[in-house]
Amino acid sequence: MRYGPRGNPREFGQNYAAGERTFVMGIDRRLTARIAERFQNRLVLETCTGGGFTTIALARTAAHVITVEIDPAIRPQARQNLATAGLLDRVTFMLADIMDDRTWDGLPRVDAALLDPDWAVTGLGHVHRFVRSSTRPPADALLERTFHATRNVALVLPPQLDIRELESLPDHERAKLYLDGSHELYCLYFGDLAVSLGETELRA
Repeated sequence: MRYGPRGNPREFGQNYAAGERTFVMGIDRRLTARIAERFQNRLVLETCTGGGFTTIALARTAAHVITVEIDPAIRPQARQNLATAGLLDRVTFMLADIMDDRTWDGLPRVDAALLDPDWAVTGLGHVHRFVRSSTRPPADALLERTFHATRNVALVLPPQLDIRELESLPDHERAKLYLDGSHELYCLYFGDLAVSLGETELRA
């Protein structure tokens, strides 16, 4: 068993492929399952496939998932994991830059989107930001671009974020997600994905 930055276990199952980075930074499946519940029977766009573990959770609830990843080195891992989960036929993989307009031109009309940018940038003095975002791709620019395709968006953000940076955003639900008592992340829900406005909590 591996552990994340705050000592929490990252369990993805013995038969799944996961590199060291996936173990350290991946969202625990107890949280991905709860996030995915809101995407029931929708055609969903997911950004930043990574190891495919959030994709697996989405594929279990959504009508279909289109997942976009920029790094060709990790796409085989995601495909293998979706095959292991028996969900490969419920997912379309795109190797592309989600910040490139040509990527959006190649997408069908989607019902909702889950944005999970890589916020694993760390180091001495690093500060997680939403405005002029320090995530990859930049969360603020990604959210703005996605709103052109759908208003039903969920955005995963790090728990260290200064939430005052979110004040200029459209009305949304800001869910604080806890795992075993530890605040693991924020998930912002917009449009029909929000069950209420303002701050909520989810504990797994």
